[in-house]
Amino acid sequence: MPASDLYQEAARQMTVCNACRYCEGYCAVFPAMELRQSFTNGDLTQLANLCHDCRACYYACMYAPPHEFGINVPQVLAAVRQDSYRRYAWPTAFSRLFTDVPLAGVLAAAAAAGVLLLAWILAGPGRLLSGHAGPGAFYQVVAYWAMVVPGVLVGGYWAAVWVVGGARFWHDTGTAARGRVGVRAVLGAARDALVLRWQRGGGPGCPYPGPHASFGRSILHILVVAGFLAAVASTTLAAIYQDLLDRLPPYPLTSAPVVLGALGGAAMIVGTVGMLVQKGVSDRAPGSEGQRPLDAAFVITLGVASLTGILTLVLRATQVMGVMLTVHLGVVAALFLTAPYGKFIHAVYRFLALVRHRLEQDHAA
Repeated sequence: MPASDLYQEAARQMTVCNACRYCEGYCAVFPAMELRQSFTNGDLTQLANLCHDCRACYYACMYAPPHEFGINVPQVLAAVRQDSYRRYAWPTAFSRLFTDVPLAGVLAAAAAAGVLLLAWILAGPGRLLSGHAGPGAFYQVVAYWAMVVPGVLVGGYWAAVWVVGGARFWHDTGTAARGRVGVRAVLGAARDALVLRWQRGGGPGCPYPGPHASFGRSILHILVVAGFLAAVASTTLAAIYQDLLDRLPPYPLTSAPVVLGALGGAAMIVGTVGMLVQKGVSDRAPGSEGQRPLDAAFVITLGVASLTGILTLVLRATQVMGVMLTVHLGVVAALFLTAPYGKFIHAVYRFLALVRHRLEQDHAA
């Protein structure tokens, strides 16, 4: 569907919902909708990124298909959400990665292959296929600078993409209220995001993957988010151990970096596998077919990165450690390079939408 037709259809459905208001207490979309009498593209982008795809409104709606009104809020807002990812992408030339999943897959594969080739050139097959032990064992396979420099460069690029996209999003979605952003709004939005406040379908849980409400999807999201944060904490502690305490990896199995990394990796594996299973059996009617490949690609890449990390830990005392470490770094590189143009960007826009929602509600009060 052309973008102009998509936003026209989204505005039509929101106008019908604004007249009905049966789903008022289900999530943040509907209170935000009620502050608007008409809907600009920026308004619809804000509502779309407030939507957590819980689908409670779809199953409760008396005007959902096959009714002639054809109201399918989760589906149309998912399409608007994906379009917002494309519109705010920077550089603009890379925006097609949000819709061309095979191209994104080629980029990810090229990143992983590049890491493997670099390790082969720098270390040679002898080091890759030999056992290494003791402090600095990992750096006998891949030099410290070869890990850090590309990581810093990619991380800086990642941050730039997020900042530019976030600024564009914030500018376009400020039609209902342009209040000054304060600590209260930011902390409130952070709390809403961390506890998945708006993924509960109004109370009994999220009706996903089917019409029966449960907290299964929320639990899987919590596992992935908590696992990711644990992995970040593990990496941060490892940097402190190495750079401030002069203790080179690998670290003992009982050390904080290893424990946090192992728990985080296991949580992400369980969470991503559960998400893929749910996505495979989910009801297609309220979903957006254009969004499914993007979601699956990110979840798979994150899950494989977690799995290879765990395997590197398990096999670090064997002769395949070098190969396993290189494979893990390659998958992580693929994840980092594609994340700014994949589903992970929703964390940025959804958080900003929640901050905007807090400002709008305070302004209306």
